[in-house]
Amino acid sequence: MDQDESRPSGPTLNSGLASWSKPLRVHLSVVIVGLLICISAPLMWMAYEQGRATALASGESQMRQLGLRVVENYKSVFGDGYSAVATASVLPQMLSPPSQDFDAKSEYLLKVLQSGNYIDGIYSGYPDGSFIQAVNVAANPAWSKALSAPKGTAFAIRTLTKEPPGAGTVWHFLGANGVEIAKREDRDETYDPRTRPWYQAAIETKGQVSVGPYVTATTKSLSLTLAVPLSKNPEIVAGVDVLLQTVSRLLNKEAISENARGYVFDGRGRLIVHSDASVMANILDTLSHSGTDGASVSDDMDPAIAPIRALLRDRGGAAGGIVPFTVGGKPFIAQVSPVEFSGLLKGNAVVIAAPLDDLVGPTDRLLAKNLLTAVAFVAAGIVAAIVLAQLISKSLFALADEARRIGDLKFEDRRLPHSWIAEINVLARALGAARNTIATFSLYVPRELVRRIVSSGQTAIGSADRQEVTVLFTDIKDFTTISEKHSPEDLVELLSDYFELLNETVERHSGTIVQYLGDSIFGMWNAPTRDERHVENACRCALAMKEAIDTLNAASRRSGRPELITRFGLHTGPAVVGSVGAKNRRQYTAMGDTVNVGSRLEGMNKEFGTSILVSEAVQSKVSGLFEFRALGNARAKGRAEEIEVFELVTDCCGWDAKS
Repeated sequence: MDQDESRPSGPTLNSGLASWSKPLRVHLSVVIVGLLICISAPLMWMAYEQGRATALASGESQMRQLGLRVVENYKSVFGDGYSAVATASVLPQMLSPPSQDFDAKSEYLLKVLQSGNYIDGIYSGYPDGSFIQAVNVAANPAWSKALSAPKGTAFAIRTLTKEPPGAGTVWHFLGANGVEIAKREDRDETYDPRTRPWYQAAIETKGQVSVGPYVTATTKSLSLTLAVPLSKNPEIVAGVDVLLQTVSRLLNKEAISENARGYVFDGRGRLIVHSDASVMANILDTLSHSGTDGASVSDDMDPAIAPIRALLRDRGGAAGGIVPFTVGGKPFIAQVSPVEFSGLLKGNAVVIAAPLDDLVGPTDRLLAKNLLTAVAFVAAGIVAAIVLAQLISKSLFALADEARRIGDLKFEDRRLPHSWIAEINVLARALGAARNTIATFSLYVPRELVRRIVSSGQTAIGSADRQEVTVLFTDIKDFTTISEKHSPEDLVELLSDYFELLNETVERHSGTIVQYLGDSIFGMWNAPTRDERHVENACRCALAMKEAIDTLNAASRRSGRPELITRFGLHTGPAVVGSVGAKNRRQYTAMGDTVNVGSRLEGMNKEFGTSILVSEAVQSKVSGLFEFRALGNARAKGRAEEIEVFELVTDCCGWDAKS
């Protein structure tokens, strides 16, 4: 074989190399597809797992917060009762048996029932067998039926005396105002407080005790009793009954999901409260037949009861925390919260339990849906990336950087690079507009005012300008005196209604509330939006506000709330209007003599005994539209020159400000 035959021929080598040569778009497609799959697949899985973990953590956090809230409510229910008996244990009038000091005793017991929404009854037992008791008939209708109480009975007070001539039981029936409406003597001497568990337990321990749960003899209600011996005579015991149905309603109200349930177990592992009303009825029926040592309800009522009881037993009692468990193979999660205060209710535990699916199920389904959506977008992105990767990458990176800067509240005006793709340019312009809008919003509070400023065309407020405005000032007469006579909560509620009314009226008449000044407001017309009829609108607004406040006061009189007599001052003239303040925190306002005069006019109502005072500048501009009463010249506080003052009386339609 010669040398030429031992070599591969040139055409054969070239054809082999050519078979491995592909266009650049093919290689780029393979690289992009491989990168997208390698990056997106683990990211989507991580997002799924992290989202599920976040949902579970969020659910656990909600259960912890709910557990704390329920425990506080639980303590509040029994805390009212404990405070009542603790106070009774040191009251001197409780030392004497009934019917001695009856008025003093009944007054205290009645006030306890009126202030304690969860207290069913409060009473005191004496070593001679005498007894005094006050019950809340309005809160527990079972009392009305058991006692055959007269119509209108809200409370009932029973006295059991052992010494003649008043031996026997006497019931006093009281209305909601505490006034006696009927009295009945039963001459029933069968009841003896000394035989009751609460009395015996308090005497035996010589201290405060909790007894129950048990079914009350008279009303057949599920109750728990707190009892305390009197400090100066330990043989006298004060007690209070709290209805456990009340706690059940609290648990049901705080449910975290449709399938969540609330439970209260006592120190012996007995279920004493359940958030479901039907289970509570079963507990009541069980205790009615088996007494205070009765077992629990049937597990058929709620299959989670037995696992939760076992959970508490395995954890050595009411150790708090989030605990997973299963019910019939289905995962559940429980928040266990121990409850104990002042040595009472020791061993009690509040448990909030819910199926795990209630917490993470919706998130799982949403994440799965998002995963499918993400896969679809990845597939579409693979196709789009092949064509557009190089065209959009530079612009997208610039837009992403700009979005991050906006998120960091950095609003420097930077020119974004031009793209050959029209949508990218539209997005760039939209992002630039968003940057300018957010920058403007960050300078002003409240935002509604900024929104109106921006909508009026003032996208960037750099300085204040001089312009004609009409200003309105209001003030509530004797507000300091009103504040002294009413609670802060009542005042906040009343002022909220009051300010809401004024705000609606000002906006309806094309004005703007610039500032709230305690119980006063500062309103302005012709700024920030132009208003050719600003003086007319301001006058009509003042009359409408007066009418609206009169209506509010009429409603307040009927509901027992204080009346708010409001004085108004109106002035028009030039003022410097715009934003003032620091670089990063500004306030939109108006300044100048016009503003000062408007404020002084409001205060001059005291001098003239009027409601709405306006200046001559206002009267001269709208004298043909409104009726004014001239009051002459007056000197405003802090002002050298006198001003001519008018009272705004009525408009052309005949509405009278004095009516």
